Amino acid sequence: MGVTLLPVLAIDAGNSKTDVALIGPDGSVLCSGQAGGFQPPRTGVAAAVDVLAEAMADAGLRGGAGAGPWVEHVSAALANADFPVEEWQLAREIKRRGWGRTTTVRNDTFALLRAGLPAGADPCGVAVVCGAGINCVGMTPDGRTARFPAIGRISGDWGGGGGLAEEALWFAARAEDGRGGPTELARALPAYFDHASMASLIEAMHLGRVPHARRHELTPVLFAVAAAGDPVALSLVHRQADEVVAMASVALDRLDLLGREVPVVLGGSVLAAGHPQLNDRIAARLAERAPHARISVITAPPVLGAGLLGLDALGSSPLAYRKLRAHFG
Repeated sequence: MGVTLLPVLAIDAGNSKTDVALIGPDGSVLCSGQAGGFQPPRTGVAAAVDVLAEAMADAGLRGGAGAGPWVEHVSAALANADFPVEEWQLAREIKRRGWGRTTTVRNDTFALLRAGLPAGADPCGVAVVCGAGINCVGMTPDGRTARFPAIGRISGDWGGGGGLAEEALWFAARAEDGRGGPTELARALPAYFDHASMASLIEAMHLGRVPHARRHELTPVLFAVAAAGDPVALSLVHRQADEVVAMASVALDRLDLLGREVPVVLGGSVLAAGHPQLNDRIAARLAERAPHARISVITAPPVLGAGLLGLDALGSSPLAYRKLRAHFG
């Protein structure tokens, strides 16, 4: 007689929001919930995991510790789990809560890669996420991985929505005060926040009248100005494209995949938006570096990847994978 499996708890936790889904062994989504951002470097590990419990409570699930395992497997794909030691610390805290019989914690970029792999495919390929920040991972069927620390400028990163907004503000400020060349960004960025000038916007940001957390809202403004032909804005978009290609190419090279036909999965809010000036340049430049790579852009919620990794842990049937993918469109 077979063992009855409990559901999977799939978690995707990013800097700005956390999503959870309770997934049956057959791939059905039983419930879901959401909470705020997951930032263990700022709040500490225990407080960050409390946010996961809040998302579970939003789904009507028990997030407190002590009642014994009530799911078969916890599949957690977490931002800010950039080093193996951070994955280990977070997994230890989640296990301490007693939510599941088994627990796996991965950087959230691995969930993006899993979401971009076809059903039944070997775990082989590269994923680049460009949302609030930027990151890249790759893996091969024999278990080798390629990854980057992705903790900001000190680890050589450039771009993502937050980085692009900061660069746009830098060029706009210098255009207005004369230290730099002209750009439409000097008008468009303050106008978005109903300010008449960059000087006014800078003061408002410095004094907190425009919260720091809202700066990422300027990224779509940058892309709109670039699409209208502004050379400065377009140069930032092209630089972001080249950074995505550099990360993907290095990961492919580390794994000896440059000459093979493998998936390169793109995701995150910046890449999923489908800006032609960005995505078309990525496709053209990557074709030069890795002509056999197959690019796909994932727009499904990132918790899908965490759920698919959870079904992998259960050894679920192909029908379960199809049902889960269908739920998230």
